[in-house]
Amino acid sequence: MRNYEIIFIVRPDVSDDDVQKLITQMEGVVASAGGKVEKVEKMGRRRLAYRVEKQREGFYVLFFVTGTGDTVKEFERRLKVTDAVIKHLTICTDEILQRAAKFKTLRTKQEAKRRRSKPAPASAPPPAPAENAQA
Repeated sequence: MRNYEIIFIVRPDVSDDDVQKLITQMEGVVASAGGKVEKVEKMGRRRLAYRVEKQREGFYVLFFVTGTGDTVKEFERRLKVTDAVIKHLTICTDEILQRAAKFKTLRTKQEAKRRRSKPAPASAPPPAPAENAQA
C-alpha cells in the first residue's frame, strides 16, 4: 500500500451540500477499492491562477489516501466522469518521504563526520612577559 495525495477542484456554483455528498461518495470509492482515507481537507473556495472551463474560482478538496494503484485509478476515473469536478491532481508521496528520509540520514552522517574530523581546540599559549617595561 502506498500513500497518495489527491486534490480536486469543484465548480464554484455547486452547493456545499453537493460538495459534501461528493466527498462522501469518493470516500466510498476508496473503501470499496480496498484503500483507506487517512484525512480529508476542505480547503475552501479559492481563486484559480488561470481560467479552467470558464471558471475563475473553485472549491478545493484534498484527500490523503493509502491504497494501491487500482484504488487511485478508480478514484481518478470517478473524478473524470463527475461534471462538478473541473480539475484534479494525484501525487504519490512515498517517493518524496523516502527521499527526505535518505537525505536526513545522509546529513546526520556528514555532521557526525565533521564532528570527528575537527581537532579539539588547542589552548592559546600564555602571553610572553615584556622584557623592557618602560615607565
